[in-house]
Amino acid sequence: MTGQDGGRVVLATGNEGKRAELEAILSRTLPGMTVVTSSALGLSSPVEDGTTFEENALIKARSAAAEAGRPAFADDSGLTVGILGGAPGIFSARWSGSHGDDLANNRLLLAQLADVKDSDRAAAFVCAAAFVDTDGTEIVCRGALPGALARAPHGSGGFGYDPIFIPEGQDRCLAEYSREEKNAVSHRGRAFSELVEKVRAHFAS
Repeated sequence: MTGQDGGRVVLATGNEGKRAELEAILSRTLPGMTVVTSSALGLSSPVEDGTTFEENALIKARSAAAEAGRPAFADDSGLTVGILGGAPGIFSARWSGSHGDDLANNRLLLAQLADVKDSDRAAAFVCAAAFVDTDGTEIVCRGALPGALARAPHGSGGFGYDPIFIPEGQDRCLAEYSREEKNAVSHRGRAFSELVEKVRAHFAS
């Protein structure tokens, strides 16, 4: 496998928070692999016009693999809120209208749920993790972290909706977790752990 022989793979992201988390996850699960981000390579950003997390993850991984000529990993993830019918979903990063404005996204979502009682604030983080090789191999896995939305932000770690999301059975927001704690339970950690096992199995066959 490319990642086990010292080769390089592309991580299709320009999001610094995702980059740090995914590099930590991949370096632990695929030792010897050198990860380089698509932004560091100056690769173009494809239009994410899929209607699911899986479709958008594959769009990014396919584009990076084709442009770099290397195997590529990518993810698409977001927050789903039950009382909002699964929104923000694939629109999580731009829920407030400005892409990547975490503070504005959190404020808007909390305002929209201001009058919603605690028992109806169920939510889940969802991640689709994709791997695309230059030989046409495509593998996608999904991971989810159920929980509920707090009424105010807590913690300074993580990114996105971490400050207002409380994992199921816990009493801390995800932004109060260390990076290691978060990676061990997160939707992204779960999706990529399964993906890595399938990628290993594919190249071992």
